Amino acid sequence: MNFWDLLILDPMINILLGIYSVIGNFGIAIILFTLLIRAITYPLTRSQIKGTTAMQDMQKSPEFQKLQKKYKDDKQKLQQAQMELYKEKGINPLGSCLPTLIQFPIIIGLYQAVIRALAVTPTQMIELNSHAYPFINISKLVMINNQFLWMDLSQPERLSIFGIDLFGIGGIPVLAIIVVITTFLQSRLMTPPSQPGEQGAQMTQAMNLYMPLLMGYLAFSFAAGLAVYFVTSNLATIGSYAMMGRLNWDNLIPKRKEKA
Repeated sequence: MNFWDLLILDPMINILLGIYSVIGNFGIAIILFTLLIRAITYPLTRSQIKGTTAMQDMQKSPEFQKLQKKYKDDKQKLQQAQMELYKEKGINPLGSCLPTLIQFPIIIGLYQAVIRALAVTPTQMIELNSHAYPFINISKLVMINNQFLWMDLSQPERLSIFGIDLFGIGGIPVLAIIVVITTFLQSRLMTPPSQPGEQGAQMTQAMNLYMPLLMGYLAFSFAAGLAVYFVTSNLATIGSYAMMGRLNWDNLIPKRKEKA
């Protein structure tokens, strides 16, 4: 057994199965499981926001603006001067990135746990059993209730209305559409205001455009249980930022520029 399975994957799979053993429905179990992990990682999210806020405040400070004007024609000296200013003020430019790096394996573990817990074939059942703790009876938990609302959580989600299939894909991919919308809202609401010409602004805009499409494709192509996780995770993330008052509504509803 490798360290990934021991420290990340196995605990998550068993927590998910434990919740399911009490609830009796994988859909609700996935929702509660995702919310639980989000609650545990909330301090990391808060730390990331504090780091980002400190960077934004620094970039708006007179000292920072003065450096930009002084070295506007020499990017190398500007970067050196900015790093010295960060050091002087006790700000780590990478401080806002560290919590994200820590959360990344957790997100991957969540994804793998949901996929493996939705085992339907004998081979998948054997693999799942290898991850389960001795007190978890896989035969009594799995393949009992994969149904949640209108969907089979182990299959790509489609909603059939009166048997109509306009695009030949088996129905309307409702969850995939919701994933695209919530991912777009999350990326837009959580993106801090950027200064004109700020480095990384164009990359952020590209990510805000392509990430919802990528997540929607994954939700469209893979098991519906994964899409339930995506939607829950997106809403929980938006909710955590809202609790800290860090949602940037101007990205959705830009203010009108006053005429001179």
